[in-house]
Amino acid sequence: MRLQDKVILITGSTTGIGEAMARRCVAEGARVLLHGRTAERGRRLTEELGSNTAFHLDDLADSQSAQRMVDAALRAFGRLDALVNNAADNRRAHLEQTTPAFFDQIMAVNLRAPLLLIRAALEPLAAARGAVLNIGSVLAYCGQANLLAYSVSKGGLVTLTRNLADTLGPRGVRVNQLNVGWTLTENEYHVKLRDGLPADWPNHLPAYAVPSGRLLQPCQIAAAAVYWLGDESRPVTGSVVDIEQYPVIGRIPNQERSAPSPVSSASLETTPNSIPHALT
Repeated sequence: MRLQDKVILITGSTTGIGEAMARRCVAEGARVLLHGRTAERGRRLTEELGSNTAFHLDDLADSQSAQRMVDAALRAFGRLDALVNNAADNRRAHLEQTTPAFFDQIMAVNLRAPLLLIRAALEPLAAARGAVLNIGSVLAYCGQANLLAYSVSKGGLVTLTRNLADTLGPRGVRVNQLNVGWTLTENEYHVKLRDGLPADWPNHLPAYAVPSGRLLQPCQIAAAAVYWLGDESRPVTGSVVDIEQYPVIGRIPNQERSAPSPVSSASLETTPNSIPHALT
């Protein structure tokens, strides 16, 4: 097994991509500290995955949560080999609706929390010559109008990844990032239902958005994460890898050449929402 006996802390791991990563890491032999904001979800997943998991309930908007989470991992398993900064707040707002409080909340969860978690985990990660994997988004490159603050936070995460890869490399801690594209999580499915799309909307998507004919699945992101969390990727650090069906550069020209889609252009403005709201 590729992650045998490694201890991994995964934020936002009771739903969506984070849950898929937790399941895959346990299957690969790791012990995982699960995190979320809903105790019942954490309890159910811990019971299902067994003694190689523990659950910590916390709110990443609280600046003190980072140390509490690292302490919880050390209490549960005695060490820490890897940290996955997966949780994100992806609430929508155009520029006109982006208040100071809204912007600060997005930054607190999506950018400040990863920084504080890495800081809190630095000593045990250095002792283990461990790894950090930040889960970003292809929206980091510019994003879409109604995800302005989210996109800015993911752009900042790219810089955080590269800066700390340089800084922490001499201490043996690797820092890499996956910029994830549009992924069909349970949350994403229900978001689009609330937007007014029909129940079978995943089966009626434009070719420019899903050239393979289907959306990415959380298990595919989890499979990619295993490589970056394990020793197979050592000594690589500072990599920011797009996990998407198309190159970001060239997407709009390809869209212009595509045939009309059953999904309206208005509904697609909110479609490429890469990371689920993994705070619950």
